Amino acid sequence: MLYPATTAAEKTRFHMINRETGNRLKQQMVDSETGDVVEDGEKARGYELRKGKYVEVEKEELEAVQIESNHTIDIESFVPRDEIDRRYLNHPYYVAPDGKAALDAFAVIRDAMKDRERVALAKIVLTNREHIIAIEPPGKSLLGTTLRYPYELRDEDQFFDDIKSPKITKDMVELAGHILHTKAAHFDPSKFKDEYETALKALVKRKASGKTIELPEPEERSEAIQNHSAEIIWIASLRSQ
Repeated sequence: MLYPATTAAEKTRFHMINRETGNRLKQQMVDSETGDVVEDGEKARGYELRKGKYVEVEKEELEAVQIESNHTIDIESFVPRDEIDRRYLNHPYYVAPDGKAALDAFAVIRDAMKDRERVALAKIVLTNREHIIAIEPPGKSLLGTTLRYPYELRDEDQFFDDIKSPKITKDMVELAGHILHTKAAHFDPSKFKDEYETALKALVKRKASGKTIELPEPEERSEAIQNHSAEIIWIASLRSQ
């Protein structure tokens, strides 16, 4: 059985409402050229061949090429974990045995992968699309992570090909090493704090209790944003040495 390993249930979400009535708004599909509202019977799917030119694809035609969704995992190979490029990792799932009958097979394959430090690559169909999933044993469970296809990744050369290698001295490297040493730590996700989510919850709580929200002046807000912006300053420090 496959279970999503992530959840957004605790995220603060907002809906568009009518300011006068407090009622939730509904969206309508509108023709981008005429501005007319398009009823359900007139809606269709189209693939853009070139700007403004679409080929219409019928629902039945799409269904004919779709693959029926199921949670059957078809293992194709076992590969070393360190050979998997992290850029390919997509969505995580927990892979659990389907009933007591499958428990023995689950435990055997899990322990065998642990002993050999291997990850299973398998095929699975989700939402009518075939996915490649990497299955590994982080503990007593099995964690499956869907992988992106190569066409979904952008080539790094388009961003870094024109970057020239700067001249780096031994002193600069040593100073960088000192900075890394002073900031050395162990990975502990319990320390991750979503400050924006915390602020949203506090805002909603104050609004719901009828309290007045004091907004900062534009200059103060701009300064606060700058103070919270992520700045890579240690590189500049190295170059100034």
